[in-house]
Amino acid sequence: QVQLVESGGGLVQPGGSLRLSCAASGSIFRLNVMGWYRQAPGKQRELVAAITIGGSTNYADSVKGRFTISRDSAKNTVYLQMNSLRPEDTAVYYCNADLRRSSDTRYHDYWGQGTQVTVSS
Repeated sequence: QVQLVESGGGLVQPGGSLRLSCAASGSIFRLNVMGWYRQAPGKQRELVAAITIGGSTNYADSVKGRFTISRDSAKNTVYLQMNSLRPEDTAVYYCNADLRRSSDTRYHDYWGQGTQVTVSS
């Protein structure tokens, strides 16, 4: 079994900051790309940021310069530092990992349960 457990969401005022964490656990052979997606009410889920095993990053245009993704490979954990938050950043944020289980030969996508981020005064 593999689990992705997110933490760090909450309510913050516009201009504020939050840091999300996502820890992967279980029989993991190798973690490839890890990322964060978000889904606002009535909208499709969208990629926010992703980071490869080598540390290369990719960001949605709407968060460039405000959000920073990082990972601690020793802890199988990915982080999302969110600064200068705006009301339009309000959404459920989901952790995603492309990984290979110890008992498998292929990579599969895994998702966390989601954490709510609300930006409001």
